[in-house]
Amino acid sequence: MFAAGKDIEESEAAVHGGRFNPRGVETLYLRLSIITAVNEANQGLAFKIHPCVLCCYYVDCDDIADLRTEAGRTAHEVRPGDMTCAWFSFLSEGKEPPSWDIARKLIAAGQAGILVPSFAPGAADADHNLVLWRWSDRRPYRVRVFDPTGRLPSDQLSWR
Repeated sequence: MFAAGKDIEESEAAVHGGRFNPRGVETLYLRLSIITAVNEANQGLAFKIHPCVLCCYYVDCDDIADLRTEAGRTAHEVRPGDMTCAWFSFLSEGKEPPSWDIARKLIAAGQAGILVPSFAPGAADADHNLVLWRWSDRRPYRVRVFDPTGRLPSDQLSWR
C-alpha cells in the first residue's frame, strides 16, 4: 500500500492525451508524494496553481514497469529521450510524441502502468509518478481513494 496524489481527471487525459497516454487511452496519473503532486499541478508557475483536489490512494497493482532506473529502462527497451520528450510541443506541431510509443508498446506487452521520474519543472530526483493504464476496484489492479470520513463527492453531480 502507498499513497499518491491525483491531479488530472482520467477522462481529460483520455480526450487530450498526456505524456504517457495517446488520445483515447484513459490513464490515471498519480504522484508518489504531495510535494510532487503540487509541483506537477502548477508546472513551475509559482503562485499560479489552478484549483485542484489532492487525494491519497491505496494502490495494489501488478504488472508495473519501473522506468525510474537505467536497468528498468533497459529491461523494457525504453530510451530516456523518448520519456523526456517535449510531448506537448509534438502535439502542437501535429506530431505524435515518442512517449506515446512507450505507452503503446508497454500496454501491448501487458503492463498495467509505469513508475517514472517527474518531469515537472523543478522536480527533484526523488519525485516520481505512477501512470496507470489499467486499474479497478479489485486485484490485480486495485486502486482505491483514501476517504475514511466520506468527504469526497460520491458522483459527478456535486462537481461544477
